[in-house]
Amino acid sequence: MRRPLAAAFALAAVVDLVCLAAGWDTGHTVAKPLLMPLLAAYAASRGAPRLLIAALLCGWGGDTLLLLDAEPAFFAGMGSFAAGHLCYLALFRSYDETRARSAFLAPAYGTVLVATVALLWPDLPADLRVPVAGYSLLLTAMAYTAATRLGLLAGLGGALFVLSDSLIATGVAQWPQPPRPDLWIMLTYMAAQSLLVTGVLGERRPRESAYGEVRSTTP
Repeated sequence: MRRPLAAAFALAAVVDLVCLAAGWDTGHTVAKPLLMPLLAAYAASRGAPRLLIAALLCGWGGDTLLLLDAEPAFFAGMGSFAAGHLCYLALFRSYDETRARSAFLAPAYGTVLVATVALLWPDLPADLRVPVAGYSLLLTAMAYTAATRLGLLAGLGGALFVLSDSLIATGVAQWPQPPRPDLWIMLTYMAAQSLLVTGVLGERRPRESAYGEVRSTTP
């Protein structure tokens, strides 16, 4: 089932991007909710840890909620993505840290976080400032942990996740946007989730978790 599931995810991704490029909202509304369940099914077929599947399904919840043009849905979608980042953090922490990488990336990600929140803060709606700041902290922690505890692919996936959500935040702050901003948001988001999955599946099994979320290598 691995190849058919991978092909189905790729097809749904292409359809979604084409619909966004063409401005066909109905096609995007149909294709977008299919992405993360297909990617989760593919990851499950590869024996992925349960926390990875949970993170992807939280992403599916966020994707679906953000299709609704309502403020409560936006907050709920942000919460669903935040839960996904917590799942990623719990999973990534079961891998050993690369200290040399940590020493280099800690100030870099810290600077990005502080600068992003400081620049966006005045232009965000008052009721979104604290939630966006908290979410940004969690997102940056996820991206940093992916880069320092897994390989290059997962690290790049985390960075693209930061970029994708930054595009959403600048839109909420009503900053100037590139043409078809939803297209770039979804392109970077799909690439981010795919790279995180590939990075996790390509790594050696993490050490056994005290909570049993990670499967043992012992038959």
